[in-house]
This record gives sequence, structure tokens and C-alpha cells, in this order.
Amino acid sequence: MKLEAESTGGIGRELARASVRPIQSKRNGAFLTHNDRTASYAIIRYNIRYNIRTYRSDGVIAVIGGKENAELQLKKFEDSQDSSDRHEGWRYLIDAIDLKAGTDPAEANQHRQAELEERELKALRKTAAPNFSL
Repeated sequence: MKLEAESTGGIGRELARASVRPIQSKRNGAFLTHNDRTASYAIIRYNIRYNIRTYRSDGVIAVIGGKENAELQLKKFEDSQDSSDRHEGWRYLIDAIDLKAGTDPAEANQHRQAELEERELKALRKTAAPNFSL
């Protein structure tokens, strides 16, 4: 199932919102928060078409429990990725999601699409009724 078949401007917001920063573990002096260890994260495959503002999402490919586990799985996906696939612009990102680890990717895609539509509707409502009163 494709999510956000084609979008412009969204990947910047998606990347800003996503949890793509490297984590620090007990080994390198910092600790993960309880939320980082227990939250679920969606690994999303997307294609940067021409620049960071034009992309196509391939959707959620896995829902993983714990930030460290999600980042390890993302690394496995990247390591096994064909070089031509990467050259064509396909990348992965991690995004926090309020579903259980192991959720079917198709269900996670539907969930993310519903959230996206809700955010867009909310943004449209804010901009649709400007207040010109003094």
C-alpha cells in the first residue's frame, strides 16, 4: 500500500518530526528514556524525487518496539539496500507511532494516512477563516 502517493514540501516536515537522530546508549555515557525503550517506531521507506521537497512514500515497512531496536533495524535495511536502489533516491526514516510493535505495515500505513489527513484538515481550518476584524 502506498502512503502519500506524491507530496511536495512534506518530507521536510516529516524528517523534522521523525526520530532520525542517533540515540545515545548507556555504553556511551547517556541513558535512553523509558519512552525511548517502550515506544513503537515505524520504519518508512520513501523516495526523494528531485529534492527534499518532492518525494514519494512507499509507506511503513515495519513497526518496531524501542528506539534502539528501530535504529538497528533501519541500519539493517540500509545495509541490505541495493546501491542502484539508493542511487534512485530510496531512503528510510524512523517515526514514532502509537501502535504496538509488530503491527501489520498495511494497518500502520492506514493509521499514518488518517493522522496525516487529520493534520492537513486542521491546518486548512486555521488558514481558511482569517480574522480581519480590528
